[in-house]
Amino acid sequence: MKDFVTENRRIFAGRLPEDSMAVFFSGRTKKKIGDEDYPFTPDRNFYYLTGIDRPGLVLMLVKRNSKALYTLFTERYDEVKAKWVGAVIGAEECRQLSGIDDFAYIDEFYERFSSEVFNGQAKSLWLDLENRDFYTVSEALEFAKKVSRAYPAVDICDAYGIFADMRRLKKPFEVEKIKKAIDITSKGIYAMMKNARPGMYEYEIEAYFDFELKKAGVKDFAFKSIAASGKNATVLHYSKNSSKTTDGDMILLDVGAQYGYYSGDITRTFPVNGTFMPRQRQIYDIVLGGNRLIVNAIKPGVEFKNLNVILKGYYAEKLKKIGLIKNDEEVSRYYYHGVSHMLGLETHDIGRHNEGILEEGMVLTVEPGLYIEQEGIGIRIEDDVLVTGEGACVLSEDIPRDAEEIEKIMCGGR
Repeated sequence: MKDFVTENRRIFAGRLPEDSMAVFFSGRTKKKIGDEDYPFTPDRNFYYLTGIDRPGLVLMLVKRNSKALYTLFTERYDEVKAKWVGAVIGAEECRQLSGIDDFAYIDEFYERFSSEVFNGQAKSLWLDLENRDFYTVSEALEFAKKVSRAYPAVDICDAYGIFADMRRLKKPFEVEKIKKAIDITSKGIYAMMKNARPGMYEYEIEAYFDFELKKAGVKDFAFKSIAASGKNATVLHYSKNSSKTTDGDMILLDVGAQYGYYSGDITRTFPVNGTFMPRQRQIYDIVLGGNRLIVNAIKPGVEFKNLNVILKGYYAEKLKKIGLIKNDEEVSRYYYHGVSHMLGLETHDIGRHNEGILEEGMVLTVEPGLYIEQEGIGIRIEDDVLVTGEGACVLSEDIPRDAEEIEKIMCGGR
């Protein structure tokens, strides 16, 4: 990990102009209720540069004379706090994880920052200013306001584009983390297939997934699990998982483990009783054909947004053939999301990929679906794919998707 983040810092610093600074925050713990906090998860760009996943830390980078200097600001040791919640991370542990040698305390940050700006005459300050919610103000945005008031001559620049570009192509270290997340996810999916029965509640089936992840030492999910049976599966982000399944239902499972903060993101759909009904199988095979079509279309140089165009054209042909639609435009009644997104340190990884071209080293999902609410059918088949020089390598290839194989697995568990 240390070599990985050291190289990331080197590349990042190389993209900054001379006489510049950059500041990044690890994130805060959020209060849940009383004296209880929500589980902490680190800011992914801070983690990408340091390999450290503790709250309340700050990384400061100064670039001058073509040389980048890094300082990591940590909390002071508090003996009383350590007895209640554990000791804060120390300099030596930070050094081992990050490879950074210069440390200071958080309460010294503003003085050190001001000294660098004033004495070093920093011309620009780079912050991660990504903000998808108008009503949310991040630490970086709060800091930007303070700096603009105190040092109006310093240009404040957004580092988000640099991170998006760097994280777009995954290094072998990252691909291995994603593969491990997928492998753990696979075990959970097998457990759900083998143990699903009509009459179980969705959350009971979901519990088999949770157990497999806990058994593998997974601390957090890549996202909130979806276990949607029957008509619920036509709601894309249904996550109540509270309905009782009935004989004849299919259940759509959109799940993912998180390993080393890298995500797996897999969807499988199967009949709760272990056997596809003819209509279910007909729609399922169309979706599976779409999955294979898009996987085969993936290669360097292809426009990302063209993948969805290909799938819609395929659906128009197939759905007209079975009499579900008459015109191409009607596809949107039964398929109303994109077929892919980037995957990595975030389940929907950063970057404006909808406008880009596929490149070797990208990891993305392939997730065609069809949702026929009036028939209580919702099917999605999602795999995680690495773009290679030759085309696509399906990282989740070993997770069953063929109808016959699914039925065989489910029959074996009954």
